[in-house]
Amino acid sequence: MTSGAETENPPIQTTAESESESEPEPPQPRRPICSKCSRPTRVCLCETLPAQPIPTKTHILIIQHPHEARHKLSTVPLLTKCLLNSTTVVTRRLRHGLSPLLDQSPPAVYLFPPTPSSPAVTLSQSQPQNDNDNDDDSVVLIVFDATWKHAREMVRASEEYLSRFASRVCLEGYDESVGGRSIYDSDSELILRKEPCGGCVSTMEAVARALRVIEPNGLCVEAQLLRVLRDMVRLQARYLTTKPIKPRPKLEKKKKKAMQIEEKREELLDFKS
Repeated sequence: MTSGAETENPPIQTTAESESESEPEPPQPRRPICSKCSRPTRVCLCETLPAQPIPTKTHILIIQHPHEARHKLSTVPLLTKCLLNSTTVVTRRLRHGLSPLLDQSPPAVYLFPPTPSSPAVTLSQSQPQNDNDNDDDSVVLIVFDATWKHAREMVRASEEYLSRFASRVCLEGYDESVGGRSIYDSDSELILRKEPCGGCVSTMEAVARALRVIEPNGLCVEAQLLRVLRDMVRLQARYLTTKPIKPRPKLEKKKKKAMQIEEKREELLDFKS
């Protein structure tokens, strides 16, 4: 005897069904990319980019997290097109052998906000009072490009290596108790990416503000870099349909708690007086 399953007739497959299964869907056409700025043509920035990369005495070394290297809104590709003396290393941790430049232990600073265990001086405080025309006072500026969570991990993992030749510096205005205002804020009040604290900025703005202090013509360099960044934000905002990013709850709670402590302190001072 045969089972019922064996006696059933197999389903008849039509010609249309067989063709639809055998022929894959045609691939979607890729967006046209500008050969110069490597961006989609509808958000091309060639008119804003410097005609020639900007020369600097400072060598800018960007340590980029692997995840950030795939981020569409990363400012690093634009930054390296703007600056002649810049290099990118994609890694989670700096160590000997990754950068021939750092393996020579050059005078260097790495840019990152301070913590209680790892203090930092501001860039203006770290600058020696030397003649800016001296060719021997060049320095390597190291910046970390990642989300703030990943960047903290990268700095902690790299500090032992960096401590041999580099000092930790920060930008003026950093305040972890204040909600960050992002350089990605657009004129239409749409936010492409948000910074966690006051004084935290995108990689491109951080480099621009640092070079303003370090370079003899720093004001000019900063202005050119920020012009490119603002144009990028303006173009991207045209295609952004999401609502503005709301403040992070933890930051709001921290800010509210700080205000309550300050109010109690003032009440106590008034009572004593």
